[in-house]
Amino acid sequence: MPQRSARHARKSAETDISLSLALDGSGKTDIQTGFGMLDHMLTLTAFWAGMDLHLRCRGDLHIDAHHSAEDIGLVLGQAVLEALGDRVGIARVGYGRVPMDEALSDVTIDLSGRPWLEWRGEELLPPVIAGEEKDLWREFYKAFASSARCNLHVTMHYGKNGHHLLESVAKSLGLALAQAVRRSGNVIRSTKGGLD
Repeated sequence: MPQRSARHARKSAETDISLSLALDGSGKTDIQTGFGMLDHMLTLTAFWAGMDLHLRCRGDLHIDAHHSAEDIGLVLGQAVLEALGDRVGIARVGYGRVPMDEALSDVTIDLSGRPWLEWRGEELLPPVIAGEEKDLWREFYKAFASSARCNLHVTMHYGKNGHHLLESVAKSLGLALAQAVRRSGNVIRSTKGGLD
């Protein structure tokens, strides 16, 4: 079967991003965003999804990591959407639930063509994680859902450590993506006959 992959770049006054993604990989990553916590979470997601991800970002980190995280979410979502092609035969829906020590989160995804983020449990996150406001993470996932054109439901059920909570989300997203992009036939999984 042909390799499902994509390359994307985005350059603005705030960020300069290049990314390559292979959906049918082995979880190999080479990620440098300038924000170590984001590198860590993206590495976890790609590894648990079994996808190969190469990513470089030079962003305006002298301000904060917000622009970098948001734009990386956009570019990563675009790459997933492009790599899926016509989406014929994909399972479309995926689910992951992963503990990280005292924290538990789950992620459900539908590669439906309709962007939506449901972000629950953010009150569990500390106001600042790795030197950045916790809102940065919601913006990352919102940007990803928007450009991947997927329904993305994230629920942090409980936990006391922000790193652990975000790690359980990142791994859960990886599992959900692995299921959703899996080839499982030769039809579009929609009674409408198309995904939009």
